Amino acid sequence: MAGKLKIELIKSPIGYKSDQKSTLKALGLRKLHDCVEKDDTPQIRGMIRKVRHLVAVEETGGMPDEA
Repeated sequence: MAGKLKIELIKSPIGYKSDQKSTLKALGLRKLHDCVEKDDTPQIRGMIRKVRHLVAVEETGGMPDEA
């Protein structure tokens, strides 16, 4: 897991539990269609798993190749 993850908030957290709202806030997602890019770590994967019904996740390229 050495890449990056692009996370987008695609569904409103209104009506969901406060711990899920807190998880979105910790990820840096505030408004609908906000996107953040985070390192692909087990901690971030766990946070995404908790709110997987509210976000879309895309794996982006990791570190560029050194020439």
